[in-house]
Amino acid sequence: MVAGATVRFTANFEANLAAIETWWRERSAPRGIAKLLDELQLVVARLERHPRLGRDFLARAPRSVEAADRMANLRRRIPGLDLREYLAGDYPMLYALDPVARPPVVHMLAIRHCRELSFDFDGYWQANREPTRRRS
Repeated sequence: MVAGATVRFTANFEANLAAIETWWRERSAPRGIAKLLDELQLVVARLERHPRLGRDFLARAPRSVEAADRMANLRRRIPGLDLREYLAGDYPMLYALDPVARPPVVHMLAIRHCRELSFDFDGYWQANREPTRRRS
């Protein structure tokens, strides 16, 4: 267990969160986003204490040649980073852990509703410039 990790939100994660908020507001259901933000606070606290809590994203068995190629490409592009996913209610979250940094750093890359198809790693990682931690 690595203790005291720093959790940072990428611009992409924040954009995903804004899109989810818009979706809830368009349906006149602001409690949906409030519930998600409450859960997100708990997720951050958990990842600060246990940054490897999420499932290893690259441990999945690829089901196609294309998926195997993409996973191999990801492994080459992020040496030393641990790509993980965490499920909070109906929201899978993708994050990268830099365990070598002191303190370790968790980069929150993306959040999706479970009905969305998949993550676009290229877009999420490129958006990771000076991420800020979202405060409620």
